Amino acid sequence: MIPKHATASALELARRVLTIEADAVRALIARLDERFLAAVSLILACKGRVIVCGIGKSGHIARKIASTLSSTGTPAHFVHPAEARHGDLGMIQRDDVFVGLSYSGETEELLHIVPLVKRQGAKLIVICGSATSSLAREANVFLDAAVDQEACPLNLAPTASTTAALALGDALAVALLDARGFSADDFARSHPGGSLGRRLLTHVADVMRSGADVPKVSDRATLKEAVLEMTRGRIGMTAVLDAAGRMRGIFTDGDLRRAVERITDFGAARVADVMSRGPRTIRPEALAVEAVEIMESHKVNQLLVVDAGGELVGALNMHDLFRAKVV
Repeated sequence: MIPKHATASALELARRVLTIEADAVRALIARLDERFLAAVSLILACKGRVIVCGIGKSGHIARKIASTLSSTGTPAHFVHPAEARHGDLGMIQRDDVFVGLSYSGETEELLHIVPLVKRQGAKLIVICGSATSSLAREANVFLDAAVDQEACPLNLAPTASTTAALALGDALAVALLDARGFSADDFARSHPGGSLGRRLLTHVADVMRSGADVPKVSDRATLKEAVLEMTRGRIGMTAVLDAAGRMRGIFTDGDLRRAVERITDFGAARVADVMSRGPRTIRPEALAVEAVEIMESHKVNQLLVVDAGGELVGALNMHDLFRAKVV
């Protein structure tokens, strides 16, 4: 626990850190120029992959930039410069773009491999804090990530400088995303395990109940038979079909409650007399998220699934969508 006397000091220091880092990122805006556009053009023209490289804290930022590029439509890999000197350099080909991160621009491990990268024919983008550094002088494109000071009180630990490099990498990834016309559907395909992926890649056919799991009765069935079938199906409804198997309506828990209020002879009642006609339906190829929208906009908890010919092929309720984590 922080001692009481140190609480104010910790908050003051934390606010100072955030201010310095925010100012460092804000200062990048004025320095974005034709060099940034050249970096974007270089990567867009790349027929290979983007190789992002750095060591230490810059290595962690390089990994994040490579990951962000890959997830937004620009194939990218992280290569550790020390490993590159011991065989991983073979991953880099002449059609690749090499992005090197080093705040000083004098990182020995990077300087050792840059001549070999250039000899392979790969183009070099350098993100660093000094335009006169050894790495910047070797670059095809230099991106200036200089900061006035680190957020560390000792002005030693990479803090503001790594934040600035990360923000510049994000700006590059988003500019490329836009230039490629990368869409939400594209993003979902590279994130199938995420919530967006589930929403954009899960179809009704993936979550609906089908076959014997779909409760259904004839329109000549009694109300009792419909209730028994609805109970068996455990979905809060049953489809009602005519003799030819065409859908006549739907009988739900709500219909049952309303029927109890007005029917005196429950045993003689027919489901066709109390069912809801013209029920909401959806096609199996529709996105599951569309089923959610229909249910919410029409305040229903179940949907019947029909094919192009209107034939019943499945059913689902809100619980099915919850289980699929679409909602």
